[in-house]
Amino acid sequence: MIIMVGRRSILLGMTILFLIVGMERLTKSRWVKPGSPSGNPWVQVLHVTDGDSVTIEMDGNSRKARLIGIDAPEWKQGIWGKRSRDGLSKWIERSRSRVRLELDVTRTDKYGRLLIYLWTDDGKLINEELLRAGFAYLLTIPPNVRYVDRFKEAQKEARVNRKGIWGADGPEETPSEYRRKHPRTS
Repeated sequence: MIIMVGRRSILLGMTILFLIVGMERLTKSRWVKPGSPSGNPWVQVLHVTDGDSVTIEMDGNSRKARLIGIDAPEWKQGIWGKRSRDGLSKWIERSRSRVRLELDVTRTDKYGRLLIYLWTDDGKLINEELLRAGFAYLLTIPPNVRYVDRFKEAQKEARVNRKGIWGADGPEETPSEYRRKHPRTS
């Protein structure tokens, strides 16, 4: 009996070790170096879901991801949902669907999506450019605040110049107001 407990303890210890190593690889994978977008390999954007969400391919697997620091109108919010998605799609097309990604402190959201910053090959931060063009609202969720000052300035520029959502024909409600009235069912 003592030998069995010892084997079980060893087996349990090895299982825990494998889980820890696996999680470490998931969050600190070779393809992501937080704070260093130029050092990260390229990933392929497979699909633009809406103005702040994409599906990417990394290491041969597809993964849903959400852009950090922005909140774009929901797809069902009428014309602005489409305009925001089209705005993100244009940046992705401009990059030929290849972008560098960067993570921040919190790696995933409550839906399991990877939380990311997206960079073009010419060094443009797509999250910031969407704010600057008025395709999204600033959404700050600590601790993912690496570029919050840049994002604030980009949104301020869009508001002052009445671009996109800040123009006369902007949406009647923010994405968060829309979601409160229309909660997810699944």
